[in-house]
Amino acid sequence: MNHQHNEHTEIKPSGQSGGNAHLDHSKMNHGDMDHSGANPPHGHMGHDHHKMMIADFRKRFWVSVILSIPVLILSPMIQGFLGFELVFAGNLYVLFALSSLVFFYGGWPFLKGLKEEMAKGAPGMMTLIAVAITVAYVYSSAVVFGLQGKMFFWELVTLIDIMLIGHWIEMKSVLGASKALELLVSMMPSEAHKVHGDHVMDVKLEDLNQDDIILIKPGEKVPADGMIIDGESYLNESMLTGESKPVKKGTDQEVIGGSMNGNGSLTVKVLHTGKDSYLNKVITLVQDAQKAKSKTQHLADRAAKWLTYIALGVGFATLAIWLLLGFEFVYALERMVTVMVISCPHALGLAIPLVVAISTAISAQNGLLIRNRTAFENSRKISTILFDKTGTLTKGDFGVTRFETVSDKYDKEKILRLASALEQSSEHPIAVGIVNKSKELKISIPKAEHFNAITGKGVEANVEGLDVKVVSPGYLKDNNITIPDQAYTNDAETVVFVMIKEVLAGYIALADEIRPESKEAIRKFKENNIKVMMATGDNKTVAESVSKELGLDNYYAEVLPHQKVEIVKELQEKGEFVAMTGDGVNDAPALAQADIGIAVGSGTDVAAETADIILVNSNPQDILNLILFGKATYKKMIQNLVWATAYNAFAIPLAAGVLYSAGFVLGPAVGAVFMSLSTVVVAINAQFLKNSMQKNAA
Repeated sequence: MNHQHNEHTEIKPSGQSGGNAHLDHSKMNHGDMDHSGANPPHGHMGHDHHKMMIADFRKRFWVSVILSIPVLILSPMIQGFLGFELVFAGNLYVLFALSSLVFFYGGWPFLKGLKEEMAKGAPGMMTLIAVAITVAYVYSSAVVFGLQGKMFFWELVTLIDIMLIGHWIEMKSVLGASKALELLVSMMPSEAHKVHGDHVMDVKLEDLNQDDIILIKPGEKVPADGMIIDGESYLNESMLTGESKPVKKGTDQEVIGGSMNGNGSLTVKVLHTGKDSYLNKVITLVQDAQKAKSKTQHLADRAAKWLTYIALGVGFATLAIWLLLGFEFVYALERMVTVMVISCPHALGLAIPLVVAISTAISAQNGLLIRNRTAFENSRKISTILFDKTGTLTKGDFGVTRFETVSDKYDKEKILRLASALEQSSEHPIAVGIVNKSKELKISIPKAEHFNAITGKGVEANVEGLDVKVVSPGYLKDNNITIPDQAYTNDAETVVFVMIKEVLAGYIALADEIRPESKEAIRKFKENNIKVMMATGDNKTVAESVSKELGLDNYYAEVLPHQKVEIVKELQEKGEFVAMTGDGVNDAPALAQADIGIAVGSGTDVAAETADIILVNSNPQDILNLILFGKATYKKMIQNLVWATAYNAFAIPLAAGVLYSAGFVLGPAVGAVFMSLSTVVVAINAQFLKNSMQKNAA
């Protein structure tokens, strides 16, 4: 990764190692990944490692399934169910050998997970599975080698198969670790043009030093923070600062590394490199916010933790009570093993993964990409949404909002057409906006002749025999030309005037347009008791105008990246559950700090990689669908957990023998039927989730 790696290691927090040291699983990968049993020591997992883990679970699942088929055929209980008998010399040893392969190969992630959970003092799903399969395996093996009792080999292998597919589904539905820092670093070019006396040489970014002189050519990314010593150009800093307009910069003004240069050449003196650069400070903010995230424990893990305690407690109590009642050890042991094996419901392994897989797929079809499912589940708690303005509530383009004629001789299209003729070769954002509007309306743009810039006031040229000027309000004032009242209707707009033959003919207003969907989305948020606020790098006039137009609860203007993080923290301290929505590098730290970070798809990869959820269509209304669907998904998970564990409340006491005096003891076979029914109910219930998204979208 050449320079990227160097910058990476330079900024990593102390006490952590490796290029991905910044990643926090509570943010990017749900805490359940710790239970896979295949994590690196610190739980930090790169994208490739994540793929390897998914491939590992897939392979273990298919190998185990193939080995499970002969285990089922050779199991006496299954033969009894299906009414056939297959017995040959050494059949039990073959059954033992195949089951051993499934136990050690398929069950390895769970056995390893048991060790890790025990080391943390936090028994969960892995502990429950490992206890059940170990008890079933050890007891059944003992039966093969002479102990009296029933074998649980078929329950053992099916339990391993179902838990493997559950984890495989689960891991596929959660994306790999964040690439936020790599992407931030990749915003910088790999080389810079260093000026040495009369010649220019290309050097690697890490070889740049403070006070070096560099040349930035038109259309290139700025390689380092610096001061312009020669030249002027428009720089697009919107992805770094949130300011929607490209900013004109000249001698003695500073440029930010990572911003995009316009059409002018710049000679720049380097001020900051490496960890002192603005971009790296943003990186550090992202890091700190991600590290500070606390892990939300998975619902199924909490259920599994208590089921582990119950299974062990009831299991040993069962053994003790039957022995105290004078029954043989072999019978008491069989009761204990039955309790422990059926206390690990197959359905619990599928309860959450199935809902996650379905909700993730449905969300993707509806323009919501879920990267962190904990955040998705928690979206039901959102009480305040903080929007970035540029590219989120607005379109992010400096575009034409209105164009009108004030002359009887020319219609409004002619005004736009003539203005576009003058502006078609200019890099100025106003010029680009005017030309884009003509292209959008399919207006043909004529050629301009005798072009001339009116210093600081506009441009003039001859178009189709007409003397045309596109000028600022200042030009009209200087020439005592009255500005029509209707030209100014909105503080957020910039207005230019078109003159033909020295007479005012019309005007064109430009602004960063508000998305047509924004107003309706904000109305619906308020209906759902969610406060809507905005934080933007734009000036106060523009921010206030947008806030009034959309009816926001509050707004923050001229905000820097670290201030966005502070705003999120302040809201959290007041007890708000905050969702942050943004699209630029400047939003990345706040996206990481927020309880839920939502990136809009039109923005940078950096914002997307720091966020929990990505809106593909950049439509604020999709966030409302997200919240409603999040509520439906959470409800479905709770229902599935109830279904998955309810039979335990019924089956464990019966397996322990509470109705022995009435002549009924739940045998392993009947317990297995209950287990299967529970799994089927969970699978069917998860499918109903599709209906709730269709209702939301309607």
